[in-house]
Amino acid sequence: MKTILFLNALLTSLCLGAYENWTSKDGRTAQIELVKTTGDGETLAGEFLMKNGNKVTLKAADLDDTSAAKLKEAAAAEKASMVTPSVFDEILEGQLVKLDRKKLRKCNDATAPKKYYIFYYTASWCPPCQAFTPSLVAFYNDHKKDNSNFELVLITSDRDKDQMEKYAVAKQMPWPQLKMSEVSKFKQKFNHGVTGIPSVVVCDLQGNIVAKTSDLNALKELVK
Repeated sequence: MKTILFLNALLTSLCLGAYENWTSKDGRTAQIELVKTTGDGETLAGEFLMKNGNKVTLKAADLDDTSAAKLKEAAAAEKASMVTPSVFDEILEGQLVKLDRKKLRKCNDATAPKKYYIFYYTASWCPPCQAFTPSLVAFYNDHKKDNSNFELVLITSDRDKDQMEKYAVAKQMPWPQLKMSEVSKFKQKFNHGVTGIPSVVVCDLQGNIVAKTSDLNALKELVK
């Protein structure tokens, strides 16, 4: 009873705003923002943000059927979005750079993929790479947005950082790249059997090679 009284008071005190509607079992509705879910089954609850900046935790059991179902859906989506650790995490963590205007700078927005890493072995001095890269850039721009199934990481065969950077700028590369200083270590740890470039190697999170292909239609089917 105390929990219901508290919930009633909370819902009554909240001002309506640009948040979602959440309704208690007795029909009181407030607009609050779901931050995250906790627990499961009978212990399922949501952590909500109030308009005054405070947070409160509400149990699914204290919500009406519609709000409780919405909380369960959110919990399922949150669980599905959880990323499985990969064998590449340690060597890639903090070692990626990305094109920012005309400079390669530390990549702060890289996210670990749910399914695959696509490693692109390439170099500025390689004519076939120069020819293939624009198509891969278009593929990435078309299929990466809102797609957490994959991430592409460039593994350079350049020996000069300026050339690596100029190559990225010229092709407007949208993906993260492994720092040149870490490439040798990466190749020693992960032998992908690359004997020529350009080479596109798709790996699962356990490090197994799923495909070696430059067929972008095949890549599209794989990562969707």
